[in-house]
Amino acid sequence: MAMARRMATFICLFVVGLSFAAAGDVTLDDDDSSPNIPGCNNKLQLVKVKNWVDNVEGESFAGLTARFGLPLPSDAAKAFKLPAVLSNPLNCCSTASKLSGSIALSMRGDCAFTTKAEVAQAAGAAALVVINDEEDLYKMVCSENDTALNISIPVLMIPKSRGDALNKSIADKQRVELLLYAPNRPDVDFAVIFLWMMAVGTIIAAALWSLLTSEQTDERYNELSPKESSNLEAVKDDSEKEVLDITAKGAIVFVIVASTFLVLLYFFMSSWFVWLLVVLFCIGGIEGICLMITVLQMARLPNIKVASVLLCCAFVYDIFWVFVSPLIFHESVMIAVARGDNSGGESIPMLLRIPRLFDPWGGYDMIGFGDILFPGLLICFAFRYDKENKTGVVKGYFLWLIIGYGFGLFLTYLGLYLMNGHGQPALLYLVPCTLGLTVILGLARGELKHLWDYSREPSSDMNRPVEA
Repeated sequence: MAMARRMATFICLFVVGLSFAAAGDVTLDDDDSSPNIPGCNNKLQLVKVKNWVDNVEGESFAGLTARFGLPLPSDAAKAFKLPAVLSNPLNCCSTASKLSGSIALSMRGDCAFTTKAEVAQAAGAAALVVINDEEDLYKMVCSENDTALNISIPVLMIPKSRGDALNKSIADKQRVELLLYAPNRPDVDFAVIFLWMMAVGTIIAAALWSLLTSEQTDERYNELSPKESSNLEAVKDDSEKEVLDITAKGAIVFVIVASTFLVLLYFFMSSWFVWLLVVLFCIGGIEGICLMITVLQMARLPNIKVASVLLCCAFVYDIFWVFVSPLIFHESVMIAVARGDNSGGESIPMLLRIPRLFDPWGGYDMIGFGDILFPGLLICFAFRYDKENKTGVVKGYFLWLIIGYGFGLFLTYLGLYLMNGHGQPALLYLVPCTLGLTVILGLARGELKHLWDYSREPSSDMNRPVEA
């Protein structure tokens, strides 16, 4: 069991590079660079598309409105259920056949989006749905040649797979009906609050776990005879062999290995590998001990020097794989791996995910294990430092780092809100709020040198700076 737990711990440390925060499965950002002209200044909105084929309701899916056209209602009760008809020609770039009282379906390409909308409107369509040539939703904006528009029908885009399915149903002479509306998304979902509590609570539990278990062990140790005491001491020594002390060199190697492992997952990840990881994590956490608490007990930072190397490398690592990797791989490697884009949607079990219960679009708020483990290693070190040097709660570091970590998570989700749900490198906010706070407090208290080269020695109290 110890071997399985250790294996799961090392796998967890290697894949812990999936340290980012994200909200929801549908993200949207506005395009302020497009021309802002009369009739083309609408806010981009996500659209809920309900569909029926021969009166049998199918699964709803998402679309995206254009910068022009009539806004859609936010309530499904105020929307109209209308038949869907393929435009003729299918690109809707020239005079189309009569489309009165129906929703026109058009393929993307061959002419401007505004031209398609004008042709569909002239043919009497109640709305225009443009089928994209890929799964992502493209922003339909106006060109610089458009001076003024008078488009009075809703215009939206849907993904290729959904459009192909509708096309096939119509080609098979089935009756297809659509209902379009744009429900409002709440500014804050309770899932964020629960996720914040889970992340902070995990670190607090990991730090206090060793205190609770050591107190129970010490009480039993004092009640035993000398012979039994020596046996217990041997057991304690054996248990301490499972502790992995992180070095500065090991921290750098770890980040390099984690990056390599992340790229391998991006190219070769499959559903069977994800399920293998799930099984290993279940085995590793089978003793009632949360996996992350186990990792924080087994892997320890000896001082702030090693913590600075590890967290600064992780800081750069997180930003690179979220923000810089799209320039190389054309998408964020970390987000793609975490969502399971290349494994049939099976995501690696390295995320805390809470469903967005009050969001009409569904999805999840999530945070990577790395966003808990990396700062958690530092916070657990602060707890041990305070305990071994007998500092008070206020004069110690543990309480302030917990507050700093909680505030860093708040900034992370504020960034998610301002970026409309796009994945954020959480360590961008968490490292300054934990490691940065430690350095500031150490400087202010004159203890930074002691923290920097700290080691658990019996005479460690003599190494502390003498106060005048």
